Amino acid sequence: MAITRTRNIDAPPGPPGGGGGRSRRPAGQGRLAALLLLPAGIVVFGIIVYPVLRTVLISFFNVDSAVATSTPFVGIRNYTDIVGNSDFWSTMGRTLYFTVVSTGFELLLGLGLALLMNAPLRARWLLRAIVVLPWALPTVVNGAMWRGVLNAQYGSLNALLTQLHLISDYRSWLGTPASALNMLVVADVWKTTPLVAFFLLTGLQSVPREIHESARVDGAGAVRTFWSITAPLLIPSVAVVLILRTIEAFKVFDLVYILTGGGPANGTQTIAYFTYVQAFSDQRFGYGSALADVIVVCILVLSAVYLRALRRNEMSLI
Repeated sequence: MAITRTRNIDAPPGPPGGGGGRSRRPAGQGRLAALLLLPAGIVVFGIIVYPVLRTVLISFFNVDSAVATSTPFVGIRNYTDIVGNSDFWSTMGRTLYFTVVSTGFELLLGLGLALLMNAPLRARWLLRAIVVLPWALPTVVNGAMWRGVLNAQYGSLNALLTQLHLISDYRSWLGTPASALNMLVVADVWKTTPLVAFFLLTGLQSVPREIHESARVDGAGAVRTFWSITAPLLIPSVAVVLILRTIEAFKVFDLVYILTGGGPANGTQTIAYFTYVQAFSDQRFGYGSALADVIVVCILVLSAVYLRALRRNEMSLI
């Protein structure tokens, strides 16, 4: 019995060598792509991956000096010492206070500036140029400037408040732990609010004007339009700002180093500055490496919380 094979003339012929309809990428293209990505991979490994792995490795050893000849393995003792250290928990509390307060004020003030810069003003280009100036200053310059402003003897803040009869005597704004920590918040808010404002301005400008015009036609006022339309559409921009600013505020170091040096009485030591003191001033490199790992874990947890909240808000909007 003969079997007759028929061919579907409507189906396109497959590529030579079989394989159905799959397209095959030449092997040379894959090697070229790998070769082009190799320099970036080396840089990422050398700058990020290797230091992180090295830090994790050192955290399991007792490294007391950069020229130590003996580095005994201690396991997780550095981590247990962190948990049992009361200075660590007080430092963590100050860091969380600084992070929450500074990020909250930056978000509120940045939103106000973003709305103002988005308004149809004639000189808004000038306003934007002025707003960006604090953020353009290097952090070292910002810290040195605020150290002069807050000086107890000749600081301009004392002079201004005295002229306005708000205080009768000059005060040492950096003389007590609570006051110094709040002044750190003020300095950070002054510098970083413009960055938050421009992030939110980008989000405001991405909202279609037709939606606002339809709301005005329906009789909605400015406040109702903002809370019902603008605010929900700004959630992705706000989430990005919160993630970036929380990470930066949580690991703040340079502002503390320049403005207060961690004082008075260690009252302004943040977790990053505390790690610096333990690792480089006290030369407890194993303990400092463990602290650095704790900082990374805390940042990952905070980022995960923000991203989860953002995902829930997006689902609720859908």
